[in-house]
Amino acid sequence: MKNKKFLPSAFVLYLTYFVHGIGCSVLGQAVIKESLAGQWGYSDLAAGIGAVTMVSASLGLGRLITLPFSGPLSDKLGRRPSTIIGIICYAIFFFGIAFSPNMTVAYIAAIFGGAANSFLDTGVIPACVEILEPRSSLATMGTKFFISVAQLLLPFMLGFIAANNMSYNTILIVTGIAILVVGVLTLFAPLPKSEKTTDGEKQPGLIANIKSSKFTIESIALIIIGFTCTATFQLWLNCAQTFAKDLAGMADPSIMQTYYSSGSLLAIVVTAVLVNKIKGVRFLLVYPAVTLVTLIAVLMFPSEGLCLIGAALVGYSAGAVILQLVTATCNDLFPKIKGTITSIVMIMSSLSNYTILTLAGTMDSSSIMMMNIVITAIGVLLALFVNLRYSRLVGSNN
Repeated sequence: MKNKKFLPSAFVLYLTYFVHGIGCSVLGQAVIKESLAGQWGYSDLAAGIGAVTMVSASLGLGRLITLPFSGPLSDKLGRRPSTIIGIICYAIFFFGIAFSPNMTVAYIAAIFGGAANSFLDTGVIPACVEILEPRSSLATMGTKFFISVAQLLLPFMLGFIAANNMSYNTILIVTGIAILVVGVLTLFAPLPKSEKTTDGEKQPGLIANIKSSKFTIESIALIIIGFTCTATFQLWLNCAQTFAKDLAGMADPSIMQTYYSSGSLLAIVVTAVLVNKIKGVRFLLVYPAVTLVTLIAVLMFPSEGLCLIGAALVGYSAGAVILQLVTATCNDLFPKIKGTITSIVMIMSSLSNYTILTLAGTMDSSSIMMMNIVITAIGVLLALFVNLRYSRLVGSNN
């Protein structure tokens, strides 16, 4: 590691992902869904919950809108401006959802939340990769570590709010303030110089960078895994609690979030150790295969105990490191366009978030679980193909 002096800055950058951990999962919490449904005036609770799922989908829309230019912008101007833009957008998201009078306002605020995610992805991830070089996989897993810590604490935060008879919007407001504080710290945090064009030289855009890069069938399959793995954990995060309540009879399914986050944290620790000995691409096959078996078991034998075990296993095998490992592997394959290649992977992730959750908002719990199984199975097949031809994948990009 050649940039040890920037480690405190990496910690500050990772704090944005602690906030992101709350932002990407808060709308999936059963109590938040019910609270927002009432806030927006829905008399039919089921319809209100579906509306919240639709709002969650617009996070993906926000990412889709901004990712085509957030990556090249990060490569051109540097990582700090991209990160600051993301922080401002996230503040708009949290305050917008907290004070939203209806679904329309919340939908627009969530688009800003998606934009925040894309600017953080293309600012923070490349910056941390540059700080922690050559441990790119470890750098990207660091983002998931902070996400998982936040998700682990989220049920306890909600419990504290409920115990003190406070509005659930409190967590949104406090988190909005917290991201602004992190933004101030980011303004003054020293960062290594990223590779970008000299003054006056035109920086290629996303399409130009794609055209100038050599993509193979294997690398395209790898990028598509960004779609399938996102669908797997987003469907679980946003819909599994409803499944557990409707079909497994769980009175308080929010505890599943704790099991999910615990599994995620364990996966980060274990994978961080193993990734130094085993190629990151190998995990892209093994972990989704575990998820696939887990999803099938939960659908076929729904029970409170199996839902809790399933939450931990899905958190470990799907929610922790797959998207981060896909991103790290692509960064290794295309080192000259880190910001752009991160954008490409995250575009696939965002497309998955928007389309799959929008579709899920119109389906019942068991149908959503079945859809998750099919998508995860496709991801396993793609990962098998990539692993079988990985040597060609590396050779074609050298």
